[in-house]
Amino acid sequence: MDITSGTVHETRALLRSKKISPREILQALADRIAKIDPMIHGYLSYDLDRALKDAESADLTLPLGGIPIGIKDVISVQGHPCGCGSKILEGYVAPYDATVITKLRAAGAIPFGRVNMDEFAMGSSTENSAYGPSKNPWDTTRTPGGSSGGSAAIVAADEAFAALGSDTGGSIRQPAALCGCVGVKPTYGRVSRYGLVAFASSLDQIGPLTKDVEDAALLMNVISGADLCDSTSLNHPVPDFTEALKKGVRGMKLGLPKEYFIEGLDPQVEKAIRRAVNNFSELGAEVLEISLPHTEHALSTYYIIAPAEASANLARFDGVRYGFRAEGPRDLLDHYGKTREQGFGQEVKRRIILGTYVLSSGYYDAYYLRAQKVRTLIRQDFANAFEKVDAVICPTSPTPAFKLGARVDDPLSMYLADIFTLAANMAGICGVSIPCGFAEEEGKQLPIGLQILGKELDEATVLRIAYAYEQSTDWHRAKPGL
Repeated sequence: MDITSGTVHETRALLRSKKISPREILQALADRIAKIDPMIHGYLSYDLDRALKDAESADLTLPLGGIPIGIKDVISVQGHPCGCGSKILEGYVAPYDATVITKLRAAGAIPFGRVNMDEFAMGSSTENSAYGPSKNPWDTTRTPGGSSGGSAAIVAADEAFAALGSDTGGSIRQPAALCGCVGVKPTYGRVSRYGLVAFASSLDQIGPLTKDVEDAALLMNVISGADLCDSTSLNHPVPDFTEALKKGVRGMKLGLPKEYFIEGLDPQVEKAIRRAVNNFSELGAEVLEISLPHTEHALSTYYIIAPAEASANLARFDGVRYGFRAEGPRDLLDHYGKTREQGFGQEVKRRIILGTYVLSSGYYDAYYLRAQKVRTLIRQDFANAFEKVDAVICPTSPTPAFKLGARVDDPLSMYLADIFTLAANMAGICGVSIPCGFAEEEGKQLPIGLQILGKELDEATVLRIAYAYEQSTDWHRAKPGL
C-alpha cells in the first residue's frame, strides 16, 4: 500500500506496530506533494525540515502520535505564515498556536503545511485566494469548493491524511462533498475558535476533513472541548466519538426536509440522495418527510449577518502593524484606503461594503435586526424538527463541482452553492458531509455529498449515522485518477 493513501487510523496502526516511522510518513507525503500538488495547488507552503524535527520526538502512544495534519491558512500555528489566502497579510507570521493546534500537538500530531483557501474564508470555490485557485482532484478544470477547498483537495488527492478547515456557511461540508471526502461542522462552541482568524464570529467553527468517518471521530475527540481563551466555547463534556460509531441506525428516525428538494437541484444529486434514503431504510432507520419552513430565507439572512460581522472583524487589517502596506500614501487616511484597496480582493471588499451598509444608521433595523429575528426562526425550525427525528438528511451541495471560472462574475450564483449548508451555521447545530455517489459530466466522475445534520452537541449521533451509511457503501473508497 502507498503510505499516503491510508487513513489516519490505518497509518496510526502501522506506526504503533513500527512498520513505518513518522519520518518515513513525512518523506512519502513530501514526495506525493511534489508529484501531485502542481496539478492541485492545495498547499501554499510547507516546512518539511521543521516537521521532521517534530517527528523525532513524536509519542506514538498518543491518539494521533506521528500523524501529519494539513492546516487551513486561517488557523494560527506559531512560527508559520498565516495569510488567510490574502495579500493584506503578506509576510505575517503567527506568534502563537491556536487552541486546536495546541490540542493536536498534545495528541502527538504534527501540524503540516499551510493550505489554500478563499480569502478570509469568503467564497465557495477557492477562486478568491490571492494565490490562485485550488483544483478538484477528480477533474482539475473544476473547483474543489470553498472556502476550505484546499483542505478538501489535499485529503482527496492523498496529499494529506487529514486536514483542518473552518466552516462559516458550509466551508467544510461543501468542499468535502465536491471532493468526495468527509467534512464535519461541529456545534458552535464545541471547538475553540481561539487562533482562528475571524470572518463571522457567531458562525465560524473549526472542523476536520478526513478520508473516512472513523478519522473524523478521532480528530473530533482531540480538538473538541472548552477553552478559557474562547468565551464562546461550551463547557460541556466531550464524549469519545468513536464509541458509538458501530451501533447502527436501526430504530432511528431521520428527517428529509421537503424544502431542500428545489428547482436547481441537479437530477443526479437528487437521485443519489434518494438512493441514500433507501439505504437507510434497509439499515433499519425510518425516514420521514419534515418541513423546515424558513429555509427559503436562509440565504438572504446569512448574507446580511455574515458580512455585517466581517465588516467589524476585518477593520483590524490596516497595514500599520503587520502585513501588506501600500506605497506612497499622502497621509494616514490615504494609507488606510490604498492598503485596503490593494490588499483585499474583490469578494472581501464586496462583503465589507455590504456589511457596513446593513449596520449603518437608518438601515440597521431594516436589515440586520430583521435578519437576526429570522435567524431565530430558522433555529426554531431545527429545534421543532429534532423533537420528531434524530437527525436531518439532505444534499450537501445542489450540484457537483462546477467549472473554474463559471461563476466568478455572478456572485449570486456562487452564493447559491451554499444554499443547503448555511442554515446549520445560523442555528449553531452540527453536521457532516459524506460521499454518497457520483455524477457524470463530460466523461468525468464527480463526487456527490450527503449531509447529515444533528442537534446541538450531538456529533456522536451524526457520526454514528454517517458511519453506518459509509460502511454499507463503497463510495468513500474511490480515489481520483490523478
